[in-house]
Amino acid sequence: MARRRRNVEAFGLSFLDCMCCGFGAVILFYTVISAQSGLERMRHTEDLTAEVNRLEEEVITGTRNLVVLRNTLEKTESETARAAQRTTQIVEELRRRREQMSIFDNDSLARRQNIEKLKADIRSLEESTRRLKAESLDRAPPGQQVRAFRSTGGDRRYITGLRMRGQRILILVDRSASMLHEDLVSIIRLRNSSELEKRAASKWRRAIDTVSWLVTQFPAGSQYQIYAFNTQASPLLPDSAGKWHDSGDAKTLAANVEALRALTPADGTSLLNAFTAIRSLNPLPDQIILITDGLPTQGKSPGIRRYIDANGRARLFDDAIGALPDKVPVDIVLLPMKGDLPAAHRFWRLARLTGGVLLMPSKDWP
Repeated sequence: MARRRRNVEAFGLSFLDCMCCGFGAVILFYTVISAQSGLERMRHTEDLTAEVNRLEEEVITGTRNLVVLRNTLEKTESETARAAQRTTQIVEELRRRREQMSIFDNDSLARRQNIEKLKADIRSLEESTRRLKAESLDRAPPGQQVRAFRSTGGDRRYITGLRMRGQRILILVDRSASMLHEDLVSIIRLRNSSELEKRAASKWRRAIDTVSWLVTQFPAGSQYQIYAFNTQASPLLPDSAGKWHDSGDAKTLAANVEALRALTPADGTSLLNAFTAIRSLNPLPDQIILITDGLPTQGKSPGIRRYIDANGRARLFDDAIGALPDKVPVDIVLLPMKGDLPAAHRFWRLARLTGGVLLMPSKDWP
């Protein structure tokens, strides 16, 4: 029996399934890889975007800094220009100063030559002075140094009967309002004037000149003190209360006189407080020179009554004498007031009792 011939098929169902599965796997693999690539690109893109943003921020910051730097540069250039201009001015000023110094050097040389010539003249004059002193036989006694007083305008070198004989000399200067003038009406007028006019009053200037003369007459090696008084008494130099000055100290002597010139006459007169202040000195003075113009107008303190008569002033004077230290001579320079007739007698009696002198100088003294 004849066999039937089979038909052979090249592909079967199983093979196609395998092929389809393979292709599906490839497609799936490609899809997965594409998705991962997309995610990687996105991540890379985000990093690049952040970097771009950072760079843009830096560019903006740099632009701002550049503006600041440009402004600073412009300011620096402006300051440099001003500095260069100032440098030019300084250089020009230095040049002018050098020219001036050159002129001054020439002048200084001429002045030095003149100074040397003057020094030579001074040495010649000093030599002549020494020679004249050596040849002079008539010399003034110690204490008669009137040249310093004459330099201030005084030209009298004597006070009749008044001698500087103490080793501790106290000068009491009345600085009450009555020292402005000799006439009561003029005193009232000057009392209402300015401080400068009061200090320029002729009677007060005479009192100052009297002190200026007296301080040139201190004996060599003596000590002194100057008190001014009206209703109270105090030293001319406030820090010297109760102390004595050396008559050889020219600086302190000049300071006392200048302090007296700066005072202004004012208020009443308390001779009691002036004499009481003497006891604050240690040791006590051995000569007192009183410069005043009349009897006192009050005692230790102002009285109840506004005005005081001649008898009351005399009683105040007698009370004041009781405050004087014992055995101390009191020399009195009286610049009297018109109408105060008892004053001369009372002060003459005080000088006589203490062993001093009373002087009533003329108006052109000292």
